[in-house]
Amino acid sequence: MSTLIDVAVSLQIIQTYLYKYVCPFTMILGTISCIMNLCVFTKKSLQKNPCSIYFIAYNVTNFIFIYTLYLSLSLELGYNIDLSSNNISICRLRLYSTILCNFLSPFYLILASIDRILVTSSNVHTRQRSTIRSAYLIVLIGTLFWALCHTHAIIFASLLQLAPNYFVCYFQLGRYLSFIGLYSLTKEITSVALLIILGLWSIRNVRQIGRVRLPSHTQDNPLSTTGRHSHSNQSKDRQLMRMLLLDTTIYASFSCLYGLFLLYQQITMSNVKSTPQQYIERNITNFCIYFIGIPYCTSFYCQLFISKTFRREVIKMLSCTK
Repeated sequence: MSTLIDVAVSLQIIQTYLYKYVCPFTMILGTISCIMNLCVFTKKSLQKNPCSIYFIAYNVTNFIFIYTLYLSLSLELGYNIDLSSNNISICRLRLYSTILCNFLSPFYLILASIDRILVTSSNVHTRQRSTIRSAYLIVLIGTLFWALCHTHAIIFASLLQLAPNYFVCYFQLGRYLSFIGLYSLTKEITSVALLIILGLWSIRNVRQIGRVRLPSHTQDNPLSTTGRHSHSNQSKDRQLMRMLLLDTTIYASFSCLYGLFLLYQQITMSNVKSTPQQYIERNITNFCIYFIGIPYCTSFYCQLFISKTFRREVIKMLSCTK
């Protein structure tokens, strides 16, 4: 028992330092990442691509996620300031925003992955289904639909009294808390599985297209305007797909950690756990929550590293050139 207590105390100290010093720095990096991504993807040269619409929605959601989850946890666990524990409205807004944004971010990545499958298809009619209008419509309808579906988080959010004059903002205990755990586990597994499948599908499409030769008139006439325009669009499509695959890989890597811990919690739910064990699991949960937010804070830097088109657009933006 003494060993468990020592572990719990050590994890508590690490958690405090993580959310007091590391988390605010991560928030700054995440804020810069989201703002820079939005500035790049809203430029006319990229905004005409449907995949950019999904990236814009993805980064807006990430920005909201950073300031509803990271900010609240940094204040609560790092500086012992919990505004949501004294106000049920703030509590409900915090939990609803967190669970909704954590769902919408992979949802937009999935939509972008589907768009890349359409664009890389060898069938002309399939490629034509990827349009700006459909992207806007899908994002709007999908966002409203999932926003309504997650209203249960507002209804079942509550202030739990753990001690005299000590309240915490959390979901209602009992069946609903079990439902949230199972729902989160299912969401993580499904999102990662879909993103991997769709990513492999788009890679297969690209390889199939690579085996198909371009029309002879485009190859024979390198000065053809149509040829140059087609090559430019194909290049942007390839760059966007590489950025999407990198975002998908990073998201899947960090989400797997949280998914495995949620699976452990579901398996051991009926076990009787000592107080130190409960503290250890609570600390591990907070560590996992920190890690699932990292993909939302690093997107810009990863895309800057992997994509020439993205780097060129960033340089143009910073130098105020068209």
